[in-house]
Amino acid sequence: MNAVTFANPWFLLLLLFILPALGWYIWKGNSKESALQVSDVRGFMTAGRTWRYYLRHLVFALRMIVFSAIVIVLARPQSTNRWSSEVTEGIDIVLALDISGSMLAEDFKPNRLEASKDVAISFINNRPNDRIGLVIFAGESFTQCPLTTDHAVLINLLNEIRNDMLEDGTAIGNGLATAVTRLKDSKAKGKVIILLTDGVSNKGSISPVTAGEIARTFNIRVYTIGVGTMGMAPYPVRTPFGIQYQQMEVEIDEDVLRQIAQMTEANYYRATNNQKLKEIYAEIDKLEKIKIDEKRFSEKKEEYLLFGILAGIALLLEIIIRNTILRTIP
Repeated sequence: MNAVTFANPWFLLLLLFILPALGWYIWKGNSKESALQVSDVRGFMTAGRTWRYYLRHLVFALRMIVFSAIVIVLARPQSTNRWSSEVTEGIDIVLALDISGSMLAEDFKPNRLEASKDVAISFINNRPNDRIGLVIFAGESFTQCPLTTDHAVLINLLNEIRNDMLEDGTAIGNGLATAVTRLKDSKAKGKVIILLTDGVSNKGSISPVTAGEIARTFNIRVYTIGVGTMGMAPYPVRTPFGIQYQQMEVEIDEDVLRQIAQMTEANYYRATNNQKLKEIYAEIDKLEKIKIDEKRFSEKKEEYLLFGILAGIALLLEIIIRNTILRTIP
């Protein structure tokens, strides 16, 4: 971006003298008396005006141009070219989302799965500089989206998630291990997994704690979130008579989730409603801020030469015109 500044801006105050000079010139022109007296001027009234008449103010105008240009030269105009260089160190994040059947419980609105998707989308939109991936798990695990900065594609894939995409069950260890696989070769300064589940691990070939130890080996922080109200939660059940609701006890293996978070130097959170889940993601967003190093540069260039040339040309023209075209006889 180019900007014009003045090294000596106080010299610009001299331009105010143009106003009294203009007033004096007008007053002098109106008060000047004729040097030649005649008895009748009617003969002059029919005479045409020559080009000398129209150029009579040119000398004064050129003097004002010379004066203004010299003042600007003294003020030293400078053009400043500024630019900046940003070094962004983004964080690689994988969202590991439980999509088991229990995520259809409606202690969250409209249910746990849809509430988790909505909050995750808001989180993604707030992280434009990060690569984010998505892993889903139930009785097995699957990479729904690898690490990407194309968040529009990621959000579309997140919206397509349904609870019947995988074999039912809760394989927390497998889900976490799959997320670790997506991050282990990352060169990012920060590597984070946000693991969200509403149950106790009952399937899978890898235990949750073992997967947590693997994450720690690769310097990956694992934030764990348990979703579900305290006590009982309404769960929809299909029957020959339509959807019926039954109260199911909320069981979350908080000890294991807390252990995983602690061993990877992260935090465990319990979300009991939609608002609490939003607050948890907002806190994680604050804890895992990207680092931006911005270096600013500027280069100044003197611009007074043009005004110096203008002053010289105007002065030369004023001298030539005053001593030739508009020359007066004493």
